[in-house]
Amino acid sequence: MSKEGVEGATQKGVGAVKEGLGKALHNDKLQAEGIADKVAGTAKEAVGKAKDAVHKATR
Repeated sequence: MSKEGVEGATQKGVGAVKEGLGKALHNDKLQAEGIADKVAGTAKEAVGKAKDAVHKATR
C-alpha cells in the first residue's frame, strides 16, 4: 500500500473518532471536523489506490 493510502486510512479513522466524540459531546464543530477528515481521508486513500494500480500495471 502506498504512503497516501496509509495516510488516508489513518485520516479516515481519526475523522470517525472526532465525529463520534462530537456527537457524544454535542460539539457541532468537532463533529464537522470529523466528517471533513473522513472525506479528505477517503480522497487521499483513493489517490493511493490509483498509484498502486499504476505501479502494478507498469511492472
